[in-house]
Parts: sequence; structure tokens; C-alpha cells
Amino acid sequence: MRFSTTFIMAAVAQAAAVVRQTEGFAPGADGKYTISAPGIKAQFIPYGATLTNLFVRDKNGDDIDVVLGYDDIDYYPVDPGHPVYNAIPGRYANRIGNGKYSIDGVEYTTQKNDGDNTLHSGTNNWSFRFWEVTALSEDSITFSILDKSNSSQGFFGDVKSSVTYSVTDSTWKIKITADSLDQKTPILLTQHTYFNLDAYRNPATSLIWDHTLHLPYSSRYLEADQGALPTGKILTAAPGSINDFASSANLKFGHSRDDPKFQGNCGANGACEGYNGYWLIEDAPEDAVVLTLASEFSGVKAELRTDQPGVVIYSCSWMDGSADVKKSTQGLGEKNNKVVKSSCVAIEAQDYPDGINKPEWGRLEKQIFGPGERYVQETSWTFGLV
Repeated sequence: MRFSTTFIMAAVAQAAAVVRQTEGFAPGADGKYTISAPGIKAQFIPYGATLTNLFVRDKNGDDIDVVLGYDDIDYYPVDPGHPVYNAIPGRYANRIGNGKYSIDGVEYTTQKNDGDNTLHSGTNNWSFRFWEVTALSEDSITFSILDKSNSSQGFFGDVKSSVTYSVTDSTWKIKITADSLDQKTPILLTQHTYFNLDAYRNPATSLIWDHTLHLPYSSRYLEADQGALPTGKILTAAPGSINDFASSANLKFGHSRDDPKFQGNCGANGACEGYNGYWLIEDAPEDAVVLTLASEFSGVKAELRTDQPGVVIYSCSWMDGSADVKKSTQGLGEKNNKVVKSSCVAIEAQDYPDGINKPEWGRLEKQIFGPGERYVQETSWTFGLV
């Protein structure tokens, strides 16, 4: 995905406009907004309502930056790869099959930017736009956006959305709301967070496979085709199988790397290594930890709580090593200085991908919102030690 000169100039102009709109909420000298609480510090920019840095304590008591991103905030709008680092894609995250959906018998066509499918609502989705800062305190920041009708191809009606990020006691909280203002429209949102809990500082490897991943309420997952689009079938992972992360709290993320089916497990006719799919969260008690990602090397443990019915897990298979680790807080100089295949994991709490085209799942009322109706998501990450 590449940007035209026109797009870049428009982005710069929009950035200037946003600065004028939010001049009462000044960022730091580095252009980032910082919030903090005991054991945690988070930094953000208006572009994509993006988290740029997340510092937590490792086993040595040092602050470690556990999410991917860039030191240079001006690179986010012009990055040709646009990996959606820690941003809010919308108004419909993940894939829409064949770039089509219907509401009340009317078919709508969306931009096909991922093979035959629409990904994250196309190339003008909310992760490409500058949000307005509408509230700021020492431990909280709110970004807001007005998405005008058809700003992204095929999504009609105005939608107003806000995301509030807050921190407290080693916990990062995310609350997203979106209001459909004047007609029925699909809404499905997520915080598209990329982790490497070692901050690319493990001299043995930059890969993510030695992390452990546990989803205690997620034995079932959505079958996907070669384009990572759900087929409609819901499968159950047998204990110890490639897609099993429910049977044991001690399963390495790469526990099945020696399985011949691991290469190609996420499709692309064998080219996608590892994971790019959706796991259902079922029968979880209220406020339960539904996912734990941990690293023995750093000692960092990240625990997810969410009101969403599942999570997307993507093991960075399409990172080809051409992108630098563009953070002074990460890497080991000449070692681990590239974002290579399988060196990170994106974890996205959200509703069922392509649920608007799968009525058999019963998700339509959770994904299509009429005038005056509000979408709400609440998710949090708590950081501790293994």
C-alpha cells in the first residue's frame, strides 16, 4: 500500500487543522501526549488515535516499551506499509467479504483493499485520519472523530466516535463509543495493539514464539479461508493442536512450530506462518482475565479483560524485515533492528469479523446500528510479572 503526494499533502493539512482545534491540549516537546500512573506510562498522537509507546516494569524493575511504533511521529502518516500500529481502524474493523454487505435488502459496495475483501474499511479508514483531542488529564486522554457519510467507500450515514484511554495501577483501559447519527450503518471497532514484550532486546531472538499465550475461555475459533476471511464455520481446537491456547497456561505461542501445517495455518496458500484469526471468548465470568501474554525473558505478563465476544490474533507474518525497529526504546543496536516475520503479535478485542455477512452467527444487532444507537466497547490490559 503506497501513498500519493496528494494524500500526504492532505494529511499534513489535516494535521495542522487538528492542532488548531485542540490547541488547548498541548502535547509534549516530542509531539506526544503522555498519561501515567504507578507502574505504567502511555503516549499517544492524534493520528489514528494511536498509542505510540507503552512503558511497564520488567523483572529487573526497569521501564520497558512493549508496543511497536516509531520515535518520529511524522512517519506514521507516510509509512508506506501502514501496519495500523496501535490505532483505531473503523468504522468496521477487520474484513468484509467480497467488499459487500446488505442492510434491509439494500446492497452496499466497499473498497477492496485486501484481495477480494475489504480490510479495516479501506484506505481512508479511521487509522489514516487525525482525531481531535477532546479531554486530557494526568492519567486519561480522549480522542474524538466525526466520520462523515461515505468518507470510506460504502459506509453511509454520519458516525461520531470517541476513545478514552486511561491508566491506573499498571493497567491501561480503553473505552470506545460510536454513535450512528442518521441512518443504519455497520460499526465494529478495536484497538489494534502490537506487542513484543521483550522490546526486541532478547539477544537470543526477536521472534515472538517464546512468549506464552493463554486463552482459558477460547477453545473455539472461526475457520478462515486462504484470504483470512471467516467461512462461517466455528471449529474447536483439540488440546495440543496448532490453534489450541485454552488447554494449558504454559503453552508457548509457537508450541506448534514443528507441525508441518504451521506454515500456512493462517492461509495465503501456505505463505502465512502462524496466526491471523479469531478466537471466541465463551462462558467467561464477569471481569475475568480472558487472555494472558507473557515473556520469560522480560518477565512481563499482560492480562486482557474485555466485554467483547472474542479476539483477533495476528502473529505478524507479513512483516518482511524491510522495516526498521524505529524506536530508541527498543532493539539492540545492530541486532534485532528489523521488524521481521513473527517478531510481534497484534491482539484485537472485537466482535466477529464479517459478522454482517454471516447472519447464522446472530451478530447483526451487535454490528449494525440505527440512528440514535450507540456502540460501546470496554477493554483493559493489566501488566505484572510472570
